[in-house]
Parts: sequence; C-alpha cells; structure tokens
Amino acid sequence: MAMIPNQLPKLVSDPTGRSLGLDLPPGSLTGPADDPYLWSGHGAAGPAAWAALRPAARTAGLLPVLLGGRWGLDEWELEPERMSDPADHDADEVLADFWEYYAASEIPEAERDLRVTAAVEKLFGEQSGYEEAVAAFAAGWPGPAPAQPLRTDPDRAAQAVAELLTRPGSWLAEARPALVPARRSADIPAVIGWGGPMNHENDVARLCAVLRSWEDRFGARVVALTFDQLVVSVAAPPRTVEEAEAVAAEHFAFCPDNVTQGNHDDLRAYAREALLNTPMWSFWWD
Repeated sequence: MAMIPNQLPKLVSDPTGRSLGLDLPPGSLTGPADDPYLWSGHGAAGPAAWAALRPAARTAGLLPVLLGGRWGLDEWELEPERMSDPADHDADEVLADFWEYYAASEIPEAERDLRVTAAVEKLFGEQSGYEEAVAAFAAGWPGPAPAQPLRTDPDRAAQAVAELLTRPGSWLAEARPALVPARRSADIPAVIGWGGPMNHENDVARLCAVLRSWEDRFGARVVALTFDQLVVSVAAPPRTVEEAEAVAAEHFAFCPDNVTQGNHDDLRAYAREALLNTPMWSFWWD
C-alpha cells in the first residue's frame, strides 16, 4: 500500500510528540518497532481531543481517529499486511459486486414464485408491491449517488462529530484518541488492518475505496472505529428523499446489516430516518 513517510517511530524517543509540534497524552504504539501503524492514547479521548490531534495531519501526516467499544485493542486482530491498496479498487465496481451478491440474487426466486421474497420485503417493505420491489433488483446496480455540494469544511464536520461522540454519556465517551500514518482519512481502516467487516469483506481496502469515493462526493471522514463498527462524518449529506434513497442503495451494498438487522422497516425508511440531512453515518457488521 502506498503510504506517506511514517513519523510514528519518532514517538519512541519523543512520546509527547513535541518534535512533531504535538502534545500527546500517555499512549503506546502498535506494529513493528521500526514501522508502527498506530498510536493510541491510554485514556479516554474526551471532547477536546480531536481538535488537539488535528495539527498532526499538517505537521506529521498523522490522521486522527477514535478507537472505542467494549473490546480491547489487543482483541481486534489488526492485520495490515493482509490488506491491499484502496487505490487498486474502483468504488463503483466494489459496490456493484456487493449489490449483485446481496440483492440481485433474490430475483430468480421472486420471479419464479411471483411473490416478494423475505429479503426483498425486509428491504423495500410489503407496501411497495411486488412489481416495484423486483424492478429495483432487476434493474441491477443503480450506480453511485450524485455528489453533494459541501455545506461545511469536512474536517470541521469531523471534529463536530468526534466531540459529539465523546461527550459524557455518549456511547463512545470512553473511546481513546489515535493517530494513523495515512494519506487520507478513508484509508485508515486499511492502514491499520482493521477486521470489523470480516464477515462481509476480508480485504477492508475494498471498502476503503468506497470511503474514498464518499470523501470526494460527500465530504466524508472516518471518525471512529470499534471492534465491528465504523462511524463516518458527512459534510454534505443528502438533502432530498430521492438523494437519500440513492445513498441508501450504496449503504446496503457497503453494509447490508445496517438495513437487514437495523431498526428500520425497509430501505426507504432507512433513507429517510438515517440519511436525510444526517451529518454522521454509522455501520455495523454482524
């Protein structure tokens, strides 16, 4: 994977990062001693941590991310050596492949039995009717949603989401601050070899290619990772139902569990309830 010069080894002799213009709290490095791929703090990040870490991107090429959840980092089984380069994958092709596997495979049974299968019903709802539901599958992958104009600076949007997630009482209040030597935020999961989507995709770089596309089209940034969850800030979320439904198709391909095992009745409800004017997207893989 193409990477920027790694400044993390300097933290071995300079743990506060002052030589890099930083003032880091106590933490530790993960990875080979001469080429670590992750620095993580020992304590909870707190709402102020993201703003404190942001200068690392400019001075050292180190991008911030929050690491949280009930599983300790030693249980994450990070394997960066197994991941390919996100640049080697086309986001549209990745999403189309997933769509074919998880959605279009339902067409034959639906056509043969002249009824909507349980999977289709779960996605689109019985009220949509057989014709509408199957047509959505039969048409194949609908293609990527159109880009949205930025409403705010993507890095400011990421900071706002990070502060929200780490407030007292939030579900990631105990998340730790971390820094990763990555060219862009979308590459963070691949650089550290994150295995959260392992039951969906073994090479997380393919998903990172989609995250790159979301960076370009929606001003997305990877803000937080847990053992099996990903949180992304969005500077330009969809503003109409039609735009949200187009993005929902991408989310279903990217992370089917968000829809099939979530709290939304169908894909259209997911679009309205989870995506419309929403500055944060979260994903969970079973």
